[in-house]
Amino acid sequence: MNNAEKLNEQFGIKDQLQFVSGDGGLITVDIVNQHASARISTHGGQVLSYRPHGESEDLFFLSEKSAYQLGKAIRGGIPICWPWFGDDTTGYGRPPHGFARNQPWRMIDSMVNPDGSTTVKLSFTDTDDSKAIWPFEFHLEIEVTVGQSLEIKLTTKNIGSKAFTISQALHSYINISDINKVRVHGLDDIYYLDKTDGFDSKQQTGDVVVSQEIDRIYQNVPANIALIDEGLNRTVSIAASGSKTAVIWNPWATAIEQLTDLEPQNYQRFLCVETANAADDVIAVDPGSEHSLIASYEIQTN
Repeated sequence: MNNAEKLNEQFGIKDQLQFVSGDGGLITVDIVNQHASARISTHGGQVLSYRPHGESEDLFFLSEKSAYQLGKAIRGGIPICWPWFGDDTTGYGRPPHGFARNQPWRMIDSMVNPDGSTTVKLSFTDTDDSKAIWPFEFHLEIEVTVGQSLEIKLTTKNIGSKAFTISQALHSYINISDINKVRVHGLDDIYYLDKTDGFDSKQQTGDVVVSQEIDRIYQNVPANIALIDEGLNRTVSIAASGSKTAVIWNPWATAIEQLTDLEPQNYQRFLCVETANAADDVIAVDPGSEHSLIASYEIQTN
């Protein structure tokens, strides 16, 4: 019996949830219920796909050049940046965006909810390898609920004797019709740090539109923002809690050339709108305590 068969025996749900050995031998959780279909990779605890029934396009972009192997992050869906967001600033040469997104996670639960939605829980716990670059004991858990909306809850538990701080993000790659036909609503007058300009602090005016490389950390953001896509005639509403920051990123035609797991034209097909704890929005987690970062995604027709 292979790993997918074992997982199906323990966590599979007839006619609704099954485990499949996919690209690179990585196992995915494939869900089809009365509301939507979805795919979650046990590698990185990463949502790869979500599509409500009746929608012509997936909510998420997934690169056809993604690497599906241990130690590599999958390009698209919702990679989990943890326990730090962005480049490592310690000088120890640790990988950008932490290590949770490129390691195997463990299935711990699956269930059907009264409203017909499906919930999956996976966990990731400290190892000797993780302690070598981040010397703390932790239990990280992601709870994904697939229904009329997609809800994600990422919980960090400190199970050691030392306090630690984290920065993190649900690095969602929103699938779009065309980068020139979308805008992000809800950030007017909000200050942001502009990574493309030395992290200079600037103030947003109106909706966010993209006409060049964009990499911004918006601070003290409202709980609800929305990506409006005129080409797909839809709005993606994103509600967050446990977070004061949101990140907007697109490499444009310039920086995408440095990313080997994307095609040169792919920048036109996604915009990352990320629920985060970044910049000054770091989270202190004392021994025995926990913090949850929560995001809900809902597609509405314009």
